[in-house]
Formats: sequence, C-alpha cells, structure tokens
Amino acid sequence: MLKMFSTQLTGLFKRLQEKEEFSIEDSARLLAQAVAGDGKIYIYGAKEMAAIGYEAVQSQEPLRDAAILEKDAEVAETDRVIIFSRYSDDEDAAALAKSLSEKEIPFVAVSTLRTESGGSLADLADVHIDLKLAKGLLPDEEGNRFGYPASMAALFVYYGIKFTIDEILAEFE
Repeated sequence: MLKMFSTQLTGLFKRLQEKEEFSIEDSARLLAQAVAGDGKIYIYGAKEMAAIGYEAVQSQEPLRDAAILEKDAEVAETDRVIIFSRYSDDEDAAALAKSLSEKEIPFVAVSTLRTESGGSLADLADVHIDLKLAKGLLPDEEGNRFGYPASMAALFVYYGIKFTIDEILAEFE
C-alpha cells in the first residue's frame, strides 16, 4: 500500500510542478514584494493546512519575514498573504479572501479548485494555485478513494514558492 501511495504522490508532485510552475513563480513575485519592502508575508492555513504556517515560521529554514496570520492581526497594504485551504470553497478561507480583497491587499491562494461554487478563493485571489486533489489517491475494496494528502501537496507548493522567493531576493542583495 505504501509503495502505491508513494507512486501516486510522486505523480501528484510532478503534475503540480508541470501545471502550476508559472503560478508558483507569480506567487513568489507577489509575496517577495512584502519582503523587499517593509511588509510581512502572512500565512493562513485552514484546518490541517495550518501546518504550512508552522513550517514557514518555525522550521530549520524559515521563510523570511513570515508570520502566521492570527485573527487579531492588522494586515497593512505593504503586507502580502498566502491562504492555504483544502478546497477553494472553504468558508473561513473565502471570508478571509473577501476581507483582503475589500482592503485591496494582494494575496495568493492555494487549494483544490472546485468550479461548481462561486465566490471562491480562485475568483478573489491575485494568484491561485490548484492542488489538483479531487479525491484520495488510493482505491479501497468498495471503489471509494482514500489517502488525501492535501497538506503534503500544499507543503510541496510552499517549498516551490519559498525557493523562488529566496532566488528573487538573492538577486536584490
């Protein structure tokens, strides 16, 4: 089972790399504006996606000028935000996106796109990265799917953005 999961996960990472490469680069450019200026990169993770924020601020290699977006945080126009959510129609993430959009604060959203819902993260974000995880990666005996690695896919995207931000900032220093 683990070998099959590993194979499926490798395929997912490859799809993300190939299909979201330009969105990852655009996201990094947008977020690097905060670091190059006097802003912060705020990270919001809905549900299990909170792990990405902790990786960004508490890991061995933290993202420069990053902070976890707390409920009482005052986000300034020099700041940038990245929202991680399992699906593009997550209510809490969409409410945050709407608030940021109304304040004209640029932000990136990372989630699996659900096209049947309107007013989603993808519609509001300056850049949206689709995690491409419509269902679990493994089949069970009844024909259902399980093994839904949303946070692993989001971490892969996060590292793509982080590495690109680091490259951008190295050019300016």
